Amino acid sequence: MTLANTAPHSDLIAPHGGSLVDLMVPTDHRDGVRAAVDRVVDCSHRNACDVELLIVGGFSPLRGFMHQEDYEAVVAGHRTTSGLLFGLPIVFDTDDASIAVGERLLLTYQGQDLAVLTVESRWEPDKVVEAKGCYGTTSLEHPAVRMIATERGRYYLGGRLQGLALPERVFPCSTPAEVRATLPAGEDVVAFQCRNPIHRAHYELFTRALEAPNVSKGAAVLVHPTCGPTQEDDIAGEVRFATYERLAAEVANPRIRWAYLPYAMHMAGPREALQHMIIRKNYGCTHFIIGRDMAGCKSSLTGEDFYGPYEAQDFARDQATELGMETVPSLNLVYTEEEGYVTAEHAQARGLHIRKLSGTQFRQMLRGGEEIPEWFAFRSVVEVLRAAA
Repeated sequence: MTLANTAPHSDLIAPHGGSLVDLMVPTDHRDGVRAAVDRVVDCSHRNACDVELLIVGGFSPLRGFMHQEDYEAVVAGHRTTSGLLFGLPIVFDTDDASIAVGERLLLTYQGQDLAVLTVESRWEPDKVVEAKGCYGTTSLEHPAVRMIATERGRYYLGGRLQGLALPERVFPCSTPAEVRATLPAGEDVVAFQCRNPIHRAHYELFTRALEAPNVSKGAAVLVHPTCGPTQEDDIAGEVRFATYERLAAEVANPRIRWAYLPYAMHMAGPREALQHMIIRKNYGCTHFIIGRDMAGCKSSLTGEDFYGPYEAQDFARDQATELGMETVPSLNLVYTEEEGYVTAEHAQARGLHIRKLSGTQFRQMLRGGEEIPEWFAFRSVVEVLRAAA
């Protein structure tokens, strides 16, 4: 859904670092900027997501890709050299050894001119150190370790960015300024991060978060799914987008804002939780729902989790005060025959009958044309998923 491009409220939470970055070159200057480039470099899907978030201020206060010093500082201790919190480094990768410091690169993506990168630093990273620092492991069974080892180029580039256009996407990704313009002035805004279709339990979770004791009475929730590259077995982006659009129309809840985030998942657990909080702060959110094992992943070989179930929650909570944000722990909700959705603790204390449906069972029922219980999934979401199956 497209949001109006109006001025953001001045009484919302300040962006990370104090000001919202906008790197888009004025329309009448773009041809001149484009004409002064030295060479053209095509972006990967992940590069394009990072370029877009830099241009629109999603990575505020960054004004380009990190230099080696900031990259190494973030890898080692989730902070830039100035001491600013950052969950994961933001770098541009390449295998082209001929790219030199001082060159101006026209970054393109699927035939579009996105931005001009002025190369101010170039280095060959120690990816083993990066993997251990950012993901807590050097195992190629971790999807992000595998990504930096096999997908990312040999060299990293840092430098300032000048925006020419935003990627044309199936998901219309509203900018931080556009999202901020829709948020309630003087009220809390709770961010809900997801990367898969929303089912009933998710909806109960993020709407009940509005009733949390540390959330203001007139608060809104921003449902902000990521639309960049994710795990291989996740549902296709176009299908996910359709489920969100249909669900937003079905529930028509005035306390919910919907927007899409051009972010490529790393499945980095604690570090990713911090990264998501910083990004959502830039979009105007004061609170962040931290789910159990948020952005976690399992070994592709053993099936064991890389992170503890509350590791991301604990890490994000420890950084929240410095960010000027608050966390809202994810409730462990279950569906009961007697009382509908309640916390697992309540169900156990009352001896209620819990109904369960696994993701595997759900997919089997979808493929088999079986009726999906409405306590598990919204009818509108099911219709979209069935049509795409």
